[in-house]
Parts: sequence; structure tokens; C-alpha cells
Amino acid sequence: MPVSRIDFPVEELTRPHSEEEIQRKLAQERARLASMMGLDSGPVHHFKRPVERAFGAEERKKVTILFGGLTWKHERVIQAVFQGCGYNCDILPVPNVNAFQLGKEYGNNGQCNPTYFTVGNLVQYLQFLESQGMSKQEVCDNYIFFTAGSCGPCRFGMYEAEYRLALQNAGFGDFRVLLFQQNDGVKAASGEAGLKFTVDFGLGMFNALNLGDIMNEMIYRIRPYEVEKGKTDEVWQSSMDTLCTMLRERKPFEDHEDLPEWIAKKIRPNKGKKWELWVNSLGKVREQLYGNPYKEAMAAVRDQLATIEVDRLKVKPVVKIIGEFWAQITEGDGNFHMFEFLEREGAQVLVEPIGTWVMYMMYQCKARATARRSLDAPYKDPQWYEFKKQFANYMKYHSKQWMWGVGERIYARQYQRAVEGLGNIAHELIDQKMMADMAHPFYNQFARGGEGHLEVGKNVYYTKNHLCHMVLALKPFGCMPSSQSDGVQSAVANHFKEMIFLPIETSGEGEINAHSRVQMALGEAKVKARMEFDEALKATGKRLDEIKEYVAEHPELRNVFYPVPHRHGYAGIAATFVLHVSDLMNGKKKLARVPVTAPRELAASPAFGD
Repeated sequence: MPVSRIDFPVEELTRPHSEEEIQRKLAQERARLASMMGLDSGPVHHFKRPVERAFGAEERKKVTILFGGLTWKHERVIQAVFQGCGYNCDILPVPNVNAFQLGKEYGNNGQCNPTYFTVGNLVQYLQFLESQGMSKQEVCDNYIFFTAGSCGPCRFGMYEAEYRLALQNAGFGDFRVLLFQQNDGVKAASGEAGLKFTVDFGLGMFNALNLGDIMNEMIYRIRPYEVEKGKTDEVWQSSMDTLCTMLRERKPFEDHEDLPEWIAKKIRPNKGKKWELWVNSLGKVREQLYGNPYKEAMAAVRDQLATIEVDRLKVKPVVKIIGEFWAQITEGDGNFHMFEFLEREGAQVLVEPIGTWVMYMMYQCKARATARRSLDAPYKDPQWYEFKKQFANYMKYHSKQWMWGVGERIYARQYQRAVEGLGNIAHELIDQKMMADMAHPFYNQFARGGEGHLEVGKNVYYTKNHLCHMVLALKPFGCMPSSQSDGVQSAVANHFKEMIFLPIETSGEGEINAHSRVQMALGEAKVKARMEFDEALKATGKRLDEIKEYVAEHPELRNVFYPVPHRHGYAGIAATFVLHVSDLMNGKKKLARVPVTAPRELAASPAFGD
């Protein structure tokens, strides 16, 4: 049977072709392929960033600023700062699965979980406003959205474009988006002046983030051990009201009003001059960082929290949450309500403060400056006797290091002051150099994207220092930086044999499967926590009933602020508490002085020591 063959027009392939002929043939082939794929239905319209209307100062009274995406603790204090600075501000609802579906409908394909949830959540809220009787134009005129932006190897750098595309597709093309760039401050494409980054606004946000971080961590440290179910949530609402009232209503410092009269008399005639503005700004900084309103509000919150009674003899596995920034912080469908689920399953959750991310960014600036020291030097390879050039190179490098170093120290110190002001329950910010050193054998600190080396560093830090029984990494589907980190974590888990590490990929679906996987890993963590407690109790040589009886006789030990020192090798609160109580009973330690709540016979309570 003859073999069929294709006859190639050899003369056609070998003869020279003009540039015009090549382009014509390419166009013909492109048209043929487009027709075959069904892509020749009409002209292609690529998305272009719209020219945004300005948000002017004259609109502040009628325009409402929308924001969201954090925990309700963070959002409430941030809203209070906006309102205290004279802005109308509303918090978007917690993103749900419907928002996720809207994000997929109106946004691009191939985006990650947080993009779909946050983009869809904004569209969903604007559609809700429209359903309440507002026209699309009224929504666009009377509301704007305030969000963060970034760049780099992560879809987070595309959030702004995704917001604008989805808004355009949903019919809100004229809606305005204010962008807070991590490196550039508050700005929008229009260069608007409606949102002014003043000293009061900037430092107010700084304090709000710290207060939100600390209150968020504290509620997860206290609620698992509460004696009266629901008491912590009830107190937290009133405590957040206290902080928000202070942030909203505190009077900003003004030198011509708040300085001693003999100084104010000299300043009033010079109001608006450059030196007076500097004096006023420094006064505002001092008042924001060390003023009485903050001290009084935190003292009031401590009094409210002192009414919560805790039972530290409840044996609970401690689960540290790490992962992609949004997935590890949201409290809704975006991470399958994971924190609520873990507490329902009997665990204590260790959340991560936003402050860690801020410290990480400052550390990265220092580390990159060190790596680029020779490249950024004004003079390349000066001779040993060229002292002026040597000094110029020295100052070029060290001025940056000093600047970022001072920033790190100020941030960490102010954070710790707030921790102490609220009862010293939350964890201090971890030293970023130590975190990078711990991650270094497994993950290079300059591998950018997402949280970089932080996920690996946190896993090593909390495991090596016995601060948790299990590490749970929450990341969105398709998140490149977290996927890289999870690949490295296998080597970390190989090195630390006792580690329980579980990565969970979040999406708009798959909640049952994710909860099932967490339950299995949590079962191991529970066994680990129970064995640890039994070992600690055995080491004391006492019976559990004796420990309970002593705690019942000393109300200080049921106080939420009672400091229980950490014991190396023990991660659980119950285990360290048993060892501490044993030391008290043996006279090795003395009871710490703390505010005492109303006496209660805890030993008779069925919740005590379960």
C-alpha cells in the first residue's frame, strides 16, 4: 500500500520573501487561528486604568469612606480614628461566599482567594446601597473605597486594577478608590487632597493598629479559659467601645490652646509660621504617644477585663496561625471561620499581629541596604588614605541603618507600652533578625513575595521555643509565595521531628474538607497537650484535686491578668500553670499582686479544671 506524503512547495520555502509578504502571511495565519478558536467575534477591548475623579476637601462632609478586610477589632479602632479626624467612615461587612462569587463574576480569571473575596465584597456592598434606593451615580458620588496597595511577585500588586475592573464591569465605573501604598503613603491616581495625611491621622492610625493587634491577640488568649461562657465576648464589646470613644472624641493637641498660658500668648500671634508648625507637630507627637487619654482608656479597659474569671487548668492544645497575610487574619468565609472552628474543637489560637508585618518590612529595608552597601557607595574602592571618601561611604550606609533602626525601636517600644498598658497579656513583637536567622538554613531572606521567609521563621521559632503544639498555615489557592513556603516547610518538618505542621489552602468552597484535615491534625495536638499536662502534674508530686483546692482558695490565680511564667519545654497554659501553682504551694514562689475579681468557689464549678 503506497504511503501518502505531503508535497511541500520547496520553491516557495526557498525563495526570498519581502517584509510586507511575511507580515501578510502572519496576519492570515493569526486570523485563521482566531477563527478556529472563536476569537474573531469583534475587536478586542483591553482594560485601561480609568482617569479617576479627584476627592476634594469640599466633599469630606458628604462622602463616606469605606474600608474593610481586617478583624472587627482592627476595623472598629481604625473607623474611630477616621471619625475623630472629621471623616465619614463605614466598615464593609465580613466577606462571605456570595462576595467570592461576585468577585469571580466581575473580576479576572486566575486571581487568588483574597482578591475574589475583597473585590466581590465591595461590589456586593455597592449593590446593596443601590437596592436601598440609591442610583449608581449617587453611590459613586457619595462613597469612596480606601485600601492598601503594593507591588512585587504577588497578586496583591494587582488588587487596585482588580477593584477598578470589577467596579467597571458591575456598572460602577465612576467609583473612586483611594490607595494607601506601603511605600508611598496615602494617594490616589488623581492626586486628591480630600484625605490628608496629618500628624493626628498618621499617629492615630499607628495607635489604632497597635490597639487592634493587642486586643485581637488577647481575646484569643483569654476566651478559651473563661469560666462563664460568653463573658469574654461581652466584655470585649464594651472594652472596644471604650477605646473607640477615646480615639473618636479625644481632643487633638494645639499649642496655642494646650500649652501654659505664658507660652501660648507668644505663639498665638505667630500661628501658621514655620517654627510654630514644628512646635505644634512635636506637641501632637508627644500627646499621641504619651498623652493621658490613651493611659486613661487603657486603664478603663483593664478594669473591664478584670471582671473575666479564667480557669487555666483546662487542657487545650495551642495552635499557632501563620500563612498569607489576609487568609491568616480574616474571620469569615475567607478562611472557613478557622479560628472559631478551632476554639469550638477545644484549642487555643495564637494569632499574628499586623505589627510583625510592619517590623518585617523595616527589617527588609535594612537587610537590602546591607546587601547593596558596596553598590550604593558614592565612591567605589577608595584608597585607605582617602578619609573623606571613606567617611562619605560610611555615612551613606550607616545613615540608612540608623534611620531604620530607630524606626524599629520606636515601633517595638510603643507596641510594648500598649501591651503593658492593657495588662501585659499579649506577646511582644519578635526580633526580625532572629526570625531571619532561624529561617536562613531553609529559606533565603531576600526571596521576596508574600511574607517571604517569615512563614518558615515563625514555624521554627514557635516550635523551637515550645510556644505551641501545632502550626497551621492558611494560604489562598494558587498563592505563589505561600506555595513556595509550604514546599520548604517539608524540610523544616524533617528537621524538627516533633513538629505538627498543617498547610490548608482556602477557597470559596472546600470548608468541610479543610475542617476534616484540621480535626485530624488537632487530634495529635490534643494528645500532645494532654501528655504534656500529665507529665507536668507528675513532676509536681501532687494530685490534681490539691492543685484545684489551692487555686480555689487564692482568687488571684483566677484573675485574667495573673502572670504565669513560661516553662521551657511546655507549650500549654495548663501544664505551666500546674508547675507554677506547685511552686507556690512549696513556697518557692510568691503570689503576684494583681487586681482581684469577686470571690468565687471555683472548685465546686463543673467548668473548673475540665
